[in-house]
Amino acid sequence: MTPANAPQGATTDAARPLRPARWRRFRLVFVLPAIAFVGLALAFGVSLDRGRDPSMVPSALIGKPVPAFSLPPVKGTALGLSTADLKGAVSLVNVFASWCVACREEHPLLMRLKARGVVPIYGIDYKDKPDDAARWLATMGNPYDRVGADLDGWAGIDWGVYGVPETYVIDRDGRIAFKQIGPITPTILDGTILPLVEKLRR
Repeated sequence: MTPANAPQGATTDAARPLRPARWRRFRLVFVLPAIAFVGLALAFGVSLDRGRDPSMVPSALIGKPVPAFSLPPVKGTALGLSTADLKGAVSLVNVFASWCVACREEHPLLMRLKARGVVPIYGIDYKDKPDDAARWLATMGNPYDRVGADLDGWAGIDWGVYGVPETYVIDRDGRIAFKQIGPITPTILDGTILPLVEKLRR
């Protein structure tokens, strides 16, 4: 509707069609971000459809020696953990913490693995309070041959830890062969980790 004082035949801004320049600005501000979002969503969906596990994030340390580190033992345990302990045999290194909910989910699996004696398991207790870590292992059980206390998190930084839990497969030369982000599940253990351990032992 045209205001009463507007010249005959004139139109208001609301009624006037978008000019090409204004349409281009509208497209840049609203349309292109929407297209980009849809593209990312499709790419993520395709990656899941192909069976890729988003928890298995590639690490820059794969194929490289474990970082140089030396950690004191967790309170209540006798043996800490250092670089030298990870050479000579294929092993697992599990990064955990008593405050980590997901660590509680995977812990029984680590205990069963320890009971089977399949592979040495070493632990890095990440940014934990000494008393809390000691109570955790005393209550939940200790699946580790050695367990070091990374009180300030510096060792975790060198290992490229994204967040706990994380588990690494280490070859007999002390090189990182695999990194699992998030809790170990029976599927990951039996389908990926243990077959790799056997392969590295040949």
